[in-house]
Amino acid sequence: MSLEERIQYTFKNPQYLRRALTHSSFSNESREKPESNERMEFLGDAILSLAVSDYIFHRYHLDEGDLTRIRAGIVCEKSLFRFAQEIKLGEELLLGKGEEQMGGRNRASIVSDAFEALICAIYLDGGFEPAREFILRFATEELERSTRHAFVDYKTMLQEIIQQNPEEKVTYVLVGEEGPDHDKHFEVEVRLNSNVIGRGASHSKKGAEQLAAKEALELMGELKG
Repeated sequence: MSLEERIQYTFKNPQYLRRALTHSSFSNESREKPESNERMEFLGDAILSLAVSDYIFHRYHLDEGDLTRIRAGIVCEKSLFRFAQEIKLGEELLLGKGEEQMGGRNRASIVSDAFEALICAIYLDGGFEPAREFILRFATEELERSTRHAFVDYKTMLQEIIQQNPEEKVTYVLVGEEGPDHDKHFEVEVRLNSNVIGRGASHSKKGAEQLAAKEALELMGELKG
């Protein structure tokens, strides 16, 4: 199976793919001095961050700090190396002889950078949407795996339960705010129609909403208190 078959994308301009696979060691040793994938890594990293940020922003009702931590778990060398191994990207790299002898095909830094370059290649060849689809093939599974253990999105859980009855409506109401700007403390009530079903307090509004939803779920018997 070819790399294009493994990534489920066929390049209109194969030169983008070749450049994404070209490590600087190969470029330096080659008489033709082809452009390496270093510039593509830069743009690929930005595309990766945008695609993941957009997905988790719409998927999880969490505050900025939690969203940032989730994104960091995906946009990191460890995760990218694992994604690259799934498509056997290391086997396709163009490496210089020295880098080849030192095991560059299995070096996390090289292979994860090439994965970012591959994202860029897909973007340059087909636009953002196919690049986003490629990223999310890997990222969504990783996100579900990692967030399952890292935190529970109580607001989403509560919403999924309540929406089974279309006539019911959940709202979050800020009922208290105190402290200086650098150390605010927020208190939130979650209401089912007009009835208070949970309360939460935190240093962020969204954190307070999460805790209010958690209390509501506990009172509803959906969670063990």
